[in-house]
Formats: sequence, C-alpha cells, structure tokens
Amino acid sequence: MNVNYDEEDKLLTFKITEEIDHHWSEKIRRQIDDEIERRIPKKVIFDFDKVSFMDSAGIGMLIGRYKVTKMLGGNIEMINVKTNIKKILEMSGIPKIIKIS
Repeated sequence: MNVNYDEEDKLLTFKITEEIDHHWSEKIRRQIDDEIERRIPKKVIFDFDKVSFMDSAGIGMLIGRYKVTKMLGGNIEMINVKTNIKKILEMSGIPKIIKIS
C-alpha cells in the first residue's frame, strides 16, 4: 500500500495494492489507522485502482475507517473502484456513507 499526504489540504490518500480479504485486511487496517491518527486528515481517499478482490473483511475494514475518520471530523471517498468491487459495496450499503467516484 502506498500512502500520500498533502499537508496543505489535509488530504490523506491510500493506494491499496493488495486484495482486501481476511488475510490482508488486518494489516491494512493497522497501517491506515496509524496514518489517520498521526495526521488527522480532513479527507481520506482510498484508491482502489489495484484492488481486484474484496470480501466481507474489506467491508468491515472500510466501515471501521469511516467511523474513525468521522470521529476525528473528516470524510472518506473511494476512487478508481472496479465494477465487481462496486457491486459488493452497493450490496452492503457502503455508498450511503462513503462517496464512490
């Protein structure tokens, strides 16, 4: 996973390069939480360009990061989401709380 932070705009971008499944979600979650707590961004962007698979562990990871970011006063957005992943997100109701561009 690649992380980019824009200090001026308080924008934190995570370019996830792994599949988001039970095996990887805990590691991803820890890295993201560390960066969010350290930087306290106004906006967090998840770039899913390299994500080809996500299961329910990924849904849980996203909901948890949404709660943490909201608690700190920020927003979350997802970009470059592939059609198969977008279908999973829509079935779970994620677009109701997280913007998908």
